[in-house]
Amino acid sequence: MSNDLLSFHRTYSLRKDDFGHLELVWSDGEVVERVTPVRAFPFSDPEHGFSLVDAEAHEVVWLDSINDLKPEDRVLVDEALATREFMPVITRIDSVSSFNTPSTWQVETAQGKTQLVLKGEEHIRRINGMGGNNLLISDNHGIQFLIKDVSQLDKHSRRLLDRFL
Repeated sequence: MSNDLLSFHRTYSLRKDDFGHLELVWSDGEVVERVTPVRAFPFSDPEHGFSLVDAEAHEVVWLDSINDLKPEDRVLVDEALATREFMPVITRIDSVSSFNTPSTWQVETAQGKTQLVLKGEEHIRRINGMGGNNLLISDNHGIQFLIKDVSQLDKHSRRLLDRFL
């Protein structure tokens, strides 16, 4: 019986296809095309609970920690996650066009100045479990902006934000 269990255990590696999509290659040669890395707890515990899912969103591999990946696979996964989880961090709110929604916000992020359109107050969500007073703001294009800690914003930014909370 133990031989049956050992023969069932397969290892894998990751690679990119010609179009830049991730593929999972099992040790027996089977290839799972277009796998996507997904964190189970992207905000509260991004290093733990990690899976690779196929194009139909079926889990192919589960890892207790993203750190369990081989170094060469980790590089590929980090690149894919950086694209998938792009989330500008708002460091200052310069102005808002109106205190009614939709409203256009002029903000500063870690990447520079930009604007976002807030469709409704329900697109501002509090995130628990990150150790602070964190907000996730979705704009009209579906981009998620993060405010890591509202209390760390300057007084002007907090005053503008308070009108929507």
